[in-house]
Amino acid sequence: MTIDFMKEKPIIAVTGSAGKTTVKTMISSILREKWITYESSDYHNTTENTIQHKEKIGPIHRAVVLEYGMGFPGQITEHCSILQPDISVITNVGLAHIGNFDSKLENLVAAKSEIIKGMKQDGVLFINRDDQNSQMLHTSRFKGKIVTVGIQKVGTYRAQNIRFGKDGMEFTVKLKRNNYTFKIPVFGQHNIYNALFAIAVTDLLGFSPKDMQNGLNFITKPEHRLYFYHLKDNITVIDDTVHAHPPAMKAAIDVLKQAGRRKRIAVLGSMSELGDRNEADHLDIGRYAAINGVHQLFTFGNYSRDITEGALSAGMTKDKAKHYTGLYRKKLHEDLLDAIEPGTTVLVKGASKQNLFETVELLLQYYSEETK
Repeated sequence: MTIDFMKEKPIIAVTGSAGKTTVKTMISSILREKWITYESSDYHNTTENTIQHKEKIGPIHRAVVLEYGMGFPGQITEHCSILQPDISVITNVGLAHIGNFDSKLENLVAAKSEIIKGMKQDGVLFINRDDQNSQMLHTSRFKGKIVTVGIQKVGTYRAQNIRFGKDGMEFTVKLKRNNYTFKIPVFGQHNIYNALFAIAVTDLLGFSPKDMQNGLNFITKPEHRLYFYHLKDNITVIDDTVHAHPPAMKAAIDVLKQAGRRKRIAVLGSMSELGDRNEADHLDIGRYAAINGVHQLFTFGNYSRDITEGALSAGMTKDKAKHYTGLYRKKLHEDLLDAIEPGTTVLVKGASKQNLFETVELLLQYYSEETK
């Protein structure tokens, strides 16, 4: 169904615990096939940024696509008071920042639901049907249209026939009773969900499957988000050094499992703002790494000690799971270089404040083709 959103430009807001930047980028890339689009810069998602965006939007823009970040209650309400969305996307409800909500999921869900109450009440809301926590969102009083996406469950838009290729992912979606194949130059099933949101939003706005295919095929990859570097000796480095919270950690490990054909190494940093769940969530990530194909694990930062403990409890041996505090970055790098052999795939995953991109830079320099 196509909806003509007023004669003015639609305001599209994207929020959620993970995937905001990628969904924003994918939607904008498709919209630019036909429209001049205002898109917020990556990670410029504070309320102060939204005030700046409002000043920069001009008559030339046919649509607006923004991220609405949230770290505390009331932030999304403030975003909406500055620029009220016609279309809202809630990518998922994970546990990012849950420590700021008394470690209670219901409080986090209520804060995510602020966008439902703050958007135009005759607008369209997009949610992830496969995400269990999204089923808790406060939708009962929303008077607009709700559109769902899914893979496991049948949503309004569903991805099927998913394939992991050399240069990205492929999948099919049924649109207007016909199946169409889409390719995205990024990896991971979570990015299939991100692309589904972009397809669903732009289908609503009247864009053709061809527009969607072209837009998604040529998206600008967000920096440090599962970015692949193919180096000498068939060594691959996966740079994912912006954010670190449980669903994103598991998604990155899934990509490592799919991409690594031989030895798979994970360098994982600590996760923050988990509150009472801190120890349990770090242990869980360690267990997940151990049972999902990680051959060798290096953890960095104080909290990440529990990732190592979780891996050990799931059967990883002590010589394959090592922990390093911030004072021992140099030792981490020495041991990591000793562990890498031809054909190794290395995932480096952590929050930007841990500066784990230094580890990526070390590997890029050490295994550069120019050093052959």
